[in-house]
Amino acid sequence: MNNLQEVCQRAKDASYKLALLGNEDKNKMLLAIAEKIENSKEIIKKENAIDIANAQGVLSNAMIDRLTMTDARINLMAEGVRQVASLEDPVGKVVNTWTTPNGLEFKKVRAPLGVIAVIYESRPNVTIDVASLCIKSGNCVILKGGKEAINSNRALFNIIQKALEENGYDKDIVGFVDDVSRETTYELLQQSKYIDVIIPRGSENLKKFILTNSQIPVIASSGGNCHVYVEKTADLKMAEDIVYNAKMQRPSTCNACEQLLVDKDIAEEFLPKMIARLQENNCKVLGCENTRKIVPSVIAATEEDYKTEKNDYILTIYVVNDYKEAIDRINANSTKHSEAIISNNQSIIDTFNKMVDSGCVYTNTSTRFTDGFEFGFGAEIGISTQKLHARGPLGLEQLTSEKYLVKGQGQVRK
Repeated sequence: MNNLQEVCQRAKDASYKLALLGNEDKNKMLLAIAEKIENSKEIIKKENAIDIANAQGVLSNAMIDRLTMTDARINLMAEGVRQVASLEDPVGKVVNTWTTPNGLEFKKVRAPLGVIAVIYESRPNVTIDVASLCIKSGNCVILKGGKEAINSNRALFNIIQKALEENGYDKDIVGFVDDVSRETTYELLQQSKYIDVIIPRGSENLKKFILTNSQIPVIASSGGNCHVYVEKTADLKMAEDIVYNAKMQRPSTCNACEQLLVDKDIAEEFLPKMIARLQENNCKVLGCENTRKIVPSVIAATEEDYKTEKNDYILTIYVVNDYKEAIDRINANSTKHSEAIISNNQSIIDTFNKMVDSGCVYTNTSTRFTDGFEFGFGAEIGISTQKLHARGPLGLEQLTSEKYLVKGQGQVRK
């Protein structure tokens, strides 16, 4: 048995021990991890500095910012773990009860998925988010981060294991794959004997590779080619503020706006102010032919640009004839993550909500709210862009399944 298989088997063995622990023990683990994070700032920053140095000239400034660990961000990580500890434990929650005519008593309860492997890219805080959510929901987890954050991720994993071990818990509740190669990812995807679910958290390319090669069920959590559509009845000042927030507040995140669709009837009024505001704040603007006729400084966009998540200060604009064309373009080009309509026409809003095939659909607000914390989940392990078994932010409840507990008094089937 090689090292990867050993990590997977140890996680499987630990999952049975974890199943016996209640909310009090899980919270003790989480609070110990939070304290250990706060007391290990210098270690985290030292290893993170290596990742940042390696990223220079390779990643964009926005992606380097996403990678960077500061004292404030480390404190936020620890606070996030404490917030997860304060959440209601979904395990054992009774979903439904009933009794059949033969006297059998049925109880449907929430139960952990078991062992979850999470394969993710860039952001080291994902290591802590994922581990804390899995522990709280009663799942063991195997972490495999990307090469950009390997030193940071390794340091955080060691902190988690030390916190667990020092407090008398099985350290293998959280496992770590130290090899960042694609070959090892492929091997991990074959470990169906030990792993119950795979969750990818990263680019569309990562998601496609995992869906193509996994022998294990996948909850696809991937990149966001997110759209904002400004319909002709929109309040244009509100639309401008929403688009600016959705694009500029943190462009490296998967819920940032990448594509702006504007109704032709308002394009000449809306686009000059919108584009000027973006360009004045160092956002590169690409656009269709009609956009460039209105604002000649806009760079010509290719068809590929409309399908691409840039994760940077870059926005692509397309002028549509009406809401029907907007919906068609969104469904053709999106990654089924988050889309928004800015409109005062309720009939069009209703149609948009029904026909746009994405996990999160917004009206008159920013796509940046696609986040477990903003949804009131406390945190999230990723954003599911598929329809089974969960969609949208994956919070604690989405990390559980259902189990039927059936009680009888000696009944036998006739």
